[in-house]
Amino acid sequence: MNSPKALRISVAFLYSLFVVRPGYASLGGLSLRLLHLQDSRLGRYRRFPRTVVYALALLVSGSALTSVGLAAEENASRLLSNWGQWRGPLATGEAPTAKPPIRWSEEKNLRWKVEIPGRGNASPIIWNDQVFVSTAIAPPAADSDFVVEPNEAVRFVVMALDRATGKVRWENTVREAVPHEGLHVHSTWASSSPVTDGEVLIVSFGSHGIYAFDLSGKKLWEVDLGDMTVRNAFGEGASPALHGETVVINWDHEGNSFIVALDRQTGKERWRQARDEPTSWATPLIVEASLGQGGAQVVVNGTHRIRAYDLESGKMLWSTGGMTVNAIPTPVSADGVAYVMSGFRGNALKAIDLGKAQGEFSEGEGIRWQFDRDTPYVPSPLLYRNTLYMLKHNKGILTAFDATTGNVLFGPERLESIDAVYASPVAANGHLYIAGRDGTMVVLKAGRELEVVATNKLDDGFDASPALVDGEILLRGRKHLYCIAED
Repeated sequence: MNSPKALRISVAFLYSLFVVRPGYASLGGLSLRLLHLQDSRLGRYRRFPRTVVYALALLVSGSALTSVGLAAEENASRLLSNWGQWRGPLATGEAPTAKPPIRWSEEKNLRWKVEIPGRGNASPIIWNDQVFVSTAIAPPAADSDFVVEPNEAVRFVVMALDRATGKVRWENTVREAVPHEGLHVHSTWASSSPVTDGEVLIVSFGSHGIYAFDLSGKKLWEVDLGDMTVRNAFGEGASPALHGETVVINWDHEGNSFIVALDRQTGKERWRQARDEPTSWATPLIVEASLGQGGAQVVVNGTHRIRAYDLESGKMLWSTGGMTVNAIPTPVSADGVAYVMSGFRGNALKAIDLGKAQGEFSEGEGIRWQFDRDTPYVPSPLLYRNTLYMLKHNKGILTAFDATTGNVLFGPERLESIDAVYASPVAANGHLYIAGRDGTMVVLKAGRELEVVATNKLDDGFDASPALVDGEILLRGRKHLYCIAED
């Protein structure tokens, strides 16, 4: 049993045995990083030195573990090949197994295009043969340059579409109510993206409820966390995070802010921690600690402090300051480092060493490197092939860093065909995809220099982030949902 596949199977078993906590829905959890990679790439994941991986794998390899390891590899492969959360299977913006098209239009490489009723900035979520979207259906609002005030009831809806045809498989109206406050003219009452592990679908409409479904559309539970008071009535937007048996919701607003963990199967509260934070829109990032350094931790962006909590207990593990107001970008992480940034009325980027971050700190060993220019306001960063990409404010201006050293590889450089951007960049098969608000989407070659490969235009505008699966791109426009695939 000394083949590369056998080694990967044994690694899967070891990781699930020593790192992943009992009771997780998917055996292996985030060990999918190891399972997908070929042996030649194992070395870049510092949590497992290659010699240790090989030695331990050989020690435990044998027929008794083969079936367990195969199950772990199968589960990990399934996680990698779907888009179960809004920043993709690795929570970095990367689709590691996808090979989507690089050129398309309304006439070329368009598999289907369907109108989605209502409005929603929530990104589409994909699992096997279904695409999940949330939307808020309301009468047309009065014209406004800033805040839309609610005047009639809004219908909050979850939909599942057939991935092959775009036809609706099921639709569930979870609530119909007049919102308690308005929202920014560019926002929607369905801006939080769903999340699924292939068994349970979690959908947040914020002040209008948190809901869980099975993938056939049966509602499992719902939780009402109260009403948010959002800064300037900009609207709500943080998405739920799901890890194992725990759902994490960040609830930063102008009232009593908190972060709460719910049981995946029942919705019952596991823990809650108060947060001294004004309104933020950042989705929590859940990362596994390195071997021997404890369990998973929840990293949350914030105006006053970036904080990490123990996923199991809710205990705060560390915090550091330095972000701007209106913290929106969701952190990304790889190789034991979390990259956190914000860019409204200031600029801040910190690369935080998760193995050394302890207590309250501002400098020293907890910070690998930092940067104070050209950071994003709304779009989250992309971490791909050890390169960190970010857009400046809400503009088509791109900067790339060596993720390890913080050295600028290029930028800030303007993408000539893109002006305004809210969607977060994504990547697959050696290419970056950046969607503009006007319906233009550029495809770049990943690397140390900015190289535009293609510029594509559709008859819609895009504020939701794209989802990449296999040979497809799912694009949520203001009116339509597109499936882009080779003809």
